[in-house]
Amino acid sequence: MTEKGFKYAILASGSTGNATYIETEKRHILVDAGLTAKKIEEALASIGRSAKDIDAILITHEHSDHIKGIGVLARRYKMDLYANDLTWAELQSKNMLGKLDPAHIRTFQLGVTKTFDDIDVESFGVSHDAASPQFYRFMKDGKSFVILTDTGYVSDRVAGTIEDADAYIMESNHDTEMLRMGSYPWRTKQRILSDKGHLSNEDGAMAALSVIGRHTKRIFLGHRSQHNNIKELAHLTMEANLQQHDIDTHIVQIIDTSHVQSSPLYQI
Repeated sequence: MTEKGFKYAILASGSTGNATYIETEKRHILVDAGLTAKKIEEALASIGRSAKDIDAILITHEHSDHIKGIGVLARRYKMDLYANDLTWAELQSKNMLGKLDPAHIRTFQLGVTKTFDDIDVESFGVSHDAASPQFYRFMKDGKSFVILTDTGYVSDRVAGTIEDADAYIMESNHDTEMLRMGSYPWRTKQRILSDKGHLSNEDGAMAALSVIGRHTKRIFLGHRSQHNNIKELAHLTMEANLQQHDIDTHIVQIIDTSHVQSSPLYQI
């Protein structure tokens, strides 16, 4: 009997490295690989999976915390790599991934839905200081999972595209006051706080409120800064905002992520 839905795990999420694993009966997919290839292999092993089984890597954008291990993994395991044209142009013009086999370079354009055997994946654009950043909604058997980080704000268009998923990775990058008072150069602070930067804890909570629906059961707090945030603060901010809007946080579970430890493998 075919198992309904699909499985996923957050291998790493944080300002130093990001990777997410998606599994169906027919497909094994990574979204980004922002750790070294060795660490990706170790993260997969921690959930009982192997990098040799990965069919494809979907690239969100060209920043190093999302692509660090991709070149080595692609050469070592002959994986197909997907990104949109503008992201590919940026990656190739600066030789960010090293030499790749052209047969494994694939396009996944912004704002389209692509079918990978038994799972559909929809790409959507975000507001970030990259060539053409896009994230993804995974859909199978009436279930869906959304990855949304690395954006300065969430537009009504994006909210409409990703509403009522069963689970989200939602960016909770920084506490605004910690960032303002911290040691980063002012120019860096301005970039993070801008419309092309990252969602604060409060912004992430408001974004979650705009998309949560009756199917939503899990919100993972993603891409947390190790310098400008605290895990407990991010968690409490999301929890308080949801509870203020009468959302039961026993039903909609808030789950912390880590840049150094993988989550368990979840069934959706």
